[in-house]
Amino acid sequence: MNYRSIEDLNQCIATNLSRVPLGTDLIVGVPRSGMLAANLLALHLNLPFADVEGFMEGRILQSGSRMKSYLKPFEDYKKILIIDDSVWSGKSIKEVKEKLHGLYPDKEITYAAVFAAPESIDKTDIHFDVCPGPRIFEWNMMHHDLLENCCVDIDGVLCKDPTEEENDDGPNYEHFLANVVPFFRPTRTIGVIVTNRLERYRPQTEAWLANHDIKYNKLVMLDLPTKEARQKANNYGGFKASVYLKYDSWLFIESSIWQAQQIANISGKPVYCVDARKMIYPNMLGETRGKVRQVLQKAINVVKSTFTSRQIA
Repeated sequence: MNYRSIEDLNQCIATNLSRVPLGTDLIVGVPRSGMLAANLLALHLNLPFADVEGFMEGRILQSGSRMKSYLKPFEDYKKILIIDDSVWSGKSIKEVKEKLHGLYPDKEITYAAVFAAPESIDKTDIHFDVCPGPRIFEWNMMHHDLLENCCVDIDGVLCKDPTEEENDDGPNYEHFLANVVPFFRPTRTIGVIVTNRLERYRPQTEAWLANHDIKYNKLVMLDLPTKEARQKANNYGGFKASVYLKYDSWLFIESSIWQAQQIANISGKPVYCVDARKMIYPNMLGETRGKVRQVLQKAINVVKSTFTSRQIA
């Protein structure tokens, strides 16, 4: 999994300013995530910027009083850089090119992307870095089609963690489950929601997810009778890692840094830590063990499938 943070985006832009054609006087972002890249690049270069639709209509975005002396009539902007955060299939850039074809024959337009897939580096005039797939970015993680191949925790990710008072395994906890405000409302279907909430709280958890229109394929909960039993087992990261491996997901999204490290080391696969805002990778020993577990799990799945087929036959 190739992950890029907003910090990575900014760093990549800042270290590649020399690749921007000399004399560029206007930056144009491809909506929507390309606007983030365009704004950062424009700030580094002290240039005005616009969105594609605004550019087509001959207007630029307001830049505050500090930029007033740098602004000029729209027709005087001659060297334009149109930028997207990334290029994969090249569809978005192609659509922009078609929209702008023949619109401004007096302007020199350069197309750019911050990150490009290896097979797409020819889709733009310039790119700042190569980022192969599978890939996921901090700024669109919870709204990416890839989410359907991910495991996602609830408490600390989709909503806040309960306080000690709320986490009483009784009426306070039930009130928390019903009324906690979500952090995120993902706009894509989550593959597997994995939580250390107890199985007996499934009805309340499913109701909360439905109430906030959070879609998912599977909800896996900890099948233990009480909070005390869960604390005694003390296998929070191990449980989540086992689910991560079982469903062969590409990424686990977790809030706790120590659980993220456990999950990564046990599974041998990356975990995105929401609290730390970074990707946690397995250590070498954990990665080796994780690969062994993946092979064993796949073998078990094959055996189960064969056994089931024979029973049906």
